[in-house]
Amino acid sequence: MRQSLRDKIIAVCDQKVAQKGENVGLSFYAFFANRNDNPALLMEAATWWIEAHQLDHFEKAIKIREMVQAGQ
Repeated sequence: MRQSLRDKIIAVCDQKVAQKGENVGLSFYAFFANRNDNPALLMEAATWWIEAHQLDHFEKAIKIREMVQAGQ
């Protein structure tokens, strides 16, 4: 996964945890605008989320942040 996407995922997870607490869940759509303005990047995130790690649709933000920070 490209570094810019990793950075964005970490920032969004940090923001969501700060706003809603450590139990907040999110999907990979949380990292994108409501319109599909970058389909390649969306598919990169979806591939990481669904294909590579077989995650559920909603996962804890802290889990996702830890995975990304660990380089998974």
